[in-house]
Amino acid sequence: MPYSEDDDRSIEELRAEQEALIALGERAPAGSALRRIAEQTAAGGLWPENPKGTPIVLDTDIGGDPDDAIAVAAAGRTLPELALVLTNDETGGDLVHGERARLARHLLDLLGRGDVGTVAGHGEGSTKYFCAQGLVPRQLPYQPSDVIGAVRSLLARTDGRIRWVGLGALSNLAHVLEEIPEAADRLVVTQMGGGLEYRDPARAEHNIRMDVPSAHDVFAGIAAGRLEDVQVVTSDITFRPEIEIVPGGPVHRRLSEAPEGGWQRLLHRHLDAWFAAFHPGSMQHDALALSAAIGKPFVNFGLRHVCLDRIGRMLRDEQGAEVWLSLAAKYDPFNTWLQRALFD
Repeated sequence: MPYSEDDDRSIEELRAEQEALIALGERAPAGSALRRIAEQTAAGGLWPENPKGTPIVLDTDIGGDPDDAIAVAAAGRTLPELALVLTNDETGGDLVHGERARLARHLLDLLGRGDVGTVAGHGEGSTKYFCAQGLVPRQLPYQPSDVIGAVRSLLARTDGRIRWVGLGALSNLAHVLEEIPEAADRLVVTQMGGGLEYRDPARAEHNIRMDVPSAHDVFAGIAAGRLEDVQVVTSDITFRPEIEIVPGGPVHRRLSEAPEGGWQRLLHRHLDAWFAAFHPGSMQHDALALSAAIGKPFVNFGLRHVCLDRIGRMLRDEQGAEVWLSLAAKYDPFNTWLQRALFD
C-alpha cells in the first residue's frame, strides 16, 4: 500500500483501500502479480479499524500538565460514549490519595457528565507533577479506587470492543491485563508515550518513566500477541510548539473570558497554576492522542517493531512489539478541531 509520512488519507480510507485490494486479489489467478500483492498486503497487517461509538476509557494523570484536563474536557463535550475516567500517578504522601480523581470528577460534573464514572487508580504516593491544589471544592468526596472492579463492570455491561486511551503512565493498563487477561481481546489501545527521538536521550519519555515496570509488562504483552492493534502516539510528534497553549494565546484568552464557576474557567486556573509552577506553555500531547483514538485523521501511523530498554527508552527492534507508531501529524486541522471541541 503506497504511503508516506505526509499522506493525507485517513486511517479509514487506508484500511478501505487495503480491504478492496485484498478482495480483488482473491479473485485473481493464483500466482498472478495482483494475487501476490494482495497476499503481501494481508500479511503486512491491516490498518486498525475505527471502533466508532464503542465505550471509551480515559486513563489520565490529570492535575499535572493541563493537557490532560483539556483532553478530558474535549472528550466530555464531544463523546457521548465516554464511559470511565481512571487516574494514574495518583497523589499521596502529603496529599490524600486521589486528588487527581477528585479533579476529574469536578471537571466532569461541570461538563454535565455525571454519567461518566471516575476511579482513583495507581499511584506511588510521591508524585511531584501536580498543580491543581485548590481547584476542587472541599466538599467533593474522594472517588472509588477499585480499577479492576470498574473495568470488569464496564466489560460486563457492554458488548464488543472498548477503546482504552492512555494519557499517562501504563500502570492501570498493566494491572488490568494481569487481573483480567480476557480483557486484552476487547481493548483497542491508544497510548500517548514513548519516543524514538526523545529530547533527553539519558532518560525515558515522561509517561513511560513514571512506571517503567508496567510499561515493560504492557509491551511484553504486545510482543507476545496478547494485545493487538495498539496505537502509540509518541512525543516525537506531540512535543511541538505548533500545539502549545501559552499565556495570552488564543485558547488561554478565550478560557479567561468564560463565566466564573464553569469548566472553562477551571481550565484557565489550571493553566495559570501550571505556567507558574512548571513551564510557560502546555503542549497538547493528550488531546492529539485522543483525536487519534477516535479516528480523526490528524496523526499518520505506520507498523513498526519497537522495544523498551532497561530504563524505558524506546528503540527500534525487529524482534520487539509490533505497534502502530505515530510518524507525522497535521497540526493546523488538529488545532481547529480542539478549539471547536472546547468552544463550539
